[in-house]
Amino acid sequence: MPKKILVILGQPQRHSYGGALMQAYSEGARAAGAEVKELYLGDLKFDPLATTSLAHLAELEPDLANAQAAIKWADHLVFVYPIWWGTIPALLKGFIERVFLPGFAVNFRENSPLWDKLLTGRSARLIVTLNTPSWIYRWYFGRPGHNTMKKTILQFCGIKPVRITEVGPMKNSSEAKRKQWLEQVRALGARLA
Repeated sequence: MPKKILVILGQPQRHSYGGALMQAYSEGARAAGAEVKELYLGDLKFDPLATTSLAHLAELEPDLANAQAAIKWADHLVFVYPIWWGTIPALLKGFIERVFLPGFAVNFRENSPLWDKLLTGRSARLIVTLNTPSWIYRWYFGRPGHNTMKKTILQFCGIKPVRITEVGPMKNSSEAKRKQWLEQVRALGARLA
């Protein structure tokens, strides 16, 4: 049975280097026989601020209901996005807050600090572009964007393993280097990793 992969572009700009990375991964995975669906967050119609608390959840717009169905369908989730101001783009955070809801991603147990992880059985890959050198992002800043996505969102919901591929630093990178990164990401897709 072919692996089912959902690739999500977590930034508003579809026609960007992140969009090219998304396409490279998708092409590699399709060539390896995977079923691939793509989700461009910038194309979705939803209010990222509609939910004010877990006690007052807004009704899901059709695009978000479709996104939940695609996440349930997938065996492997791939998020492609840049690090902006040290963490994930606001659009991606708004999407997560509206989609990864109680009853879908987690269930909080009554009178308990524990919760049920409802998205177990899935793995994830984060393909993240950076302008900051990787060693500075890790040792000086503590990788806040990576920690947010990997630990406090995806693993919190039962998705594991979560692997991270850093691409960069993008600032002042050559055309040859950008082509090399695209080929590396295409190879990741071909390995269905």
